[in-house]
Amino acid sequence: MNYAELNNEEEILLMSRVELYGNNREDVWFLDSGCSNHMCGDKDMFCELNEEFRQLVKLGNNTRMTVLGKGKIKLPLDGMQHMVTHVFYIPELKNNLLSIGQLQEKGLAILIKSGICKIYHPVRGLIIQTRMTVNKMFVLIAKDQVKDVSCFHTHAQDVSHLWHCRYGHLSHKGLRTLQYKKMVRGLP
Repeated sequence: MNYAELNNEEEILLMSRVELYGNNREDVWFLDSGCSNHMCGDKDMFCELNEEFRQLVKLGNNTRMTVLGKGKIKLPLDGMQHMVTHVFYIPELKNNLLSIGQLQEKGLAILIKSGICKIYHPVRGLIIQTRMTVNKMFVLIAKDQVKDVSCFHTHAQDVSHLWHCRYGHLSHKGLRTLQYKKMVRGLP
C-alpha cells in the first residue's frame, strides 16, 4: 500500500468493511425508493413464508421474476431485531431490497439528509440509520454487529495481566500498590 492510499480515507474504510462483513448476500439490504415491495432471495431468512403466494415483478432493468412466496423476516440490526412483513421471496434475486414506499406505508418516517438515511418509528423514535455509500446507495447490514466486534473481549486467565493492560501497562508492582492501599474499587 502506498502513501496516497493510506491518506485516502474512503479506501481504508472500504477495506475494513470487506473484512468485517464478507460477501453474504443475505446480510446486505439495499434501501430502494423505486421498489414497490420488500424482496429477498434467501428462503432461510424467512421466519414465516406463504409459498402459495405467486406474482410476477418487473425489475428496474426490465426483467421479470416470479415471486414464489410472501412472508416475514427478522432483521438483526445494531443488536435489535426488526420484523419486516410482506416480503416477497424471489430466489433469482441477486440483492435484497427494502422498499422505502412500503416502510412509509407502515407508518415509518424516512429522512435522507447530508448523506445519512434515518428511519423513525412513530413511538420508538430513531430505529435505523445508515450512511450513503460511495456509489450513492443506502445499505443496511443485517447482522447483530455486537457479536462481530471482538476488540473488548478477553479470554485472559491471568487477571493481573488483564489489569496491567487496563491501566496502560502499569507495572505489576504498581498494581500491587493500588490494591494494597485500596486506591481502586473492584481491583482483585
